[in-house]
Formats: sequence, structure tokens, C-alpha cells
Amino acid sequence: MFSLPERIDSKWVRAQVNRLQSEGYYGGVRLLMALCKVFHIYCKDHSIDLHGRNFTISYETNIPRQTGLSGSSAIVCAALNCLLDFYNVRHLVKVEVRPNLVLNAEKELGIVAGLQDRVAQVYGGLVYMDFSKENMEKLGHGIYIPMDISLLPPLYLIYAENPSDSGKVHSTVRQRWLNGDKFIITSMDEVANIPLEGREALLEKDYAKLAKLMNRNFDLRRSMFGDECLGALNIEMVEVARRVGAASKFTGSGGAVVAFCPDGPLQAKLLEDECRRAGFILKPIQVVPSRLYEVDLNTLKN
Repeated sequence: MFSLPERIDSKWVRAQVNRLQSEGYYGGVRLLMALCKVFHIYCKDHSIDLHGRNFTISYETNIPRQTGLSGSSAIVCAALNCLLDFYNVRHLVKVEVRPNLVLNAEKELGIVAGLQDRVAQVYGGLVYMDFSKENMEKLGHGIYIPMDISLLPPLYLIYAENPSDSGKVHSTVRQRWLNGDKFIITSMDEVANIPLEGREALLEKDYAKLAKLMNRNFDLRRSMFGDECLGALNIEMVEVARRVGAASKFTGSGGAVVAFCPDGPLQAKLLEDECRRAGFILKPIQVVPSRLYEVDLNTLKN
């Protein structure tokens, strides 16, 4: 949304320049347009009839920008839910394929990403994801298993209010993997195995093991990508947590960190103090249950 104030001054101009530099000239509108295209093509290809009534769609978001919290895909996922309801086709678009639709809309705009965040946003709650090559080739998507959110221990989000260094060096990891780099391939295999071990740790409520797995996840990423690629600010957020003995890892590819204090509230207070000194924001994470409707869940059974 864009509107002119009655009186334009230098403060307003600076604010608009800052907004355009961070969001571009279209902001999230381009995401909505891309989704409408992808959704329409999917429905056409799968013989899903859409009525011809008009609609207006807009968005607002409170997800901090450039913090690795998937703000773009959150807008697309929310818009997809709107389209499913407006056209009354929830029962015709399987839950498993919806993350692909969100990702495909982002790919339309040249956004490079994976399915993980989109699965979490579509399903909600706590989800175990298996992206094995066999499943992806056979099904076109992974195997997604919802889990009880009560299995999770208290978790915390760490992020910088004004991220300025999120890693400026282009990563060569993907090309090295394609070239058959043994170190990258073995490291990726270990990364892929961590979720399976993490699921077992949660089911057994072995939170000491969970902490080790969180730390191992980041250590593997750091060894593959290197400090210059990850960015000093991102690394410092992880180190802040580790200085008080908390486990920590990126929420995604960087920009924010999820932390776990295995020693409880006193350790969490130490983490809060350390984050304050470092200039980071610390928030307790509230995991909400899945908000899939019964009609959505029924598509999982077909």
C-alpha cells in the first residue's frame, strides 16, 4: 500500500527511500501475483474448476525482514490459504503439494530456496520432514509427519533488529556438491541424518542429545560454507548463545538463531543478559499447533 501524506518533508522521503531499498518497488505484491499465476496453472493442469468471481487481496506482516524467518514465503503461504478458501478447493489441493506451490511462486521471481520452511508454514506446529531422493522422485514431494508440539523444550529466538552483515560472499557449496566434492557430500549426508536423530531425541525426550544435534548442525554448516560466507553477525549470534552453554543453530540459512537452554531458566536469564550486551533481540518461541482443517487432513488420507 502506498499513499502520499498531505505534507511531504525530508523525513518522509528518507523513510520511502529506506523502504524501497529494502522491499523494492513492489514489495510483497509481486509475491501475490506470482502465486496467483502458479495457483491458476496448477488448477488448470489438474482439472480443478475455478469460479469467475473477482477478489481483492492485500497483505501486512510483522515478521522481521532479513532475519532468515521466511517472511516472503509466509506471505505466499497465507495468500494460498486465501485462494483455497475463496475458490472452495481445499479438498482438491492436497496438503503435501501446497509447499511446492509456495516454492514455485517464489521461483517465478528468482528466489532460491528449498521446501523446508514452506512445509513448516503449510502444516504448522512441529513437523518431521524426509526429503530422500527416492521420495522426491517418486512423489514429487517429501514425507511429512506432524508431531506433538509438547515434545519440544523451551526455545528462544535471537536476531538483530538491523541486520547489516548476513554474509556477503557467494557460496560455492552447491557447485562443489554437483562436482562430487567428497567433503561436501559426506557433510550433507550427515546434515540430512540430523533430523532423524532429532526426531528420536524428541520422542525419547533426550534433550541433551537434542542440544548436541543443534550444535552439530551449525558446526557442519560452518565447515562447509566458511565464516566469510556466513557473515560475522550471524556467527556472533550463535556464539552469544554458546558462551552461556546454550545450544544454537540458524533458523534457516542465517539472519536469526534458535537457541535451547538445557540447564533451564537460570541459563535462559544468562542468555538474555548476554544478548542484551551484544545488541541482539531475544524472544521466547511460542509454537502454535497445526491449524489445518479437517478438510485438509482428509487430503492426507487419499
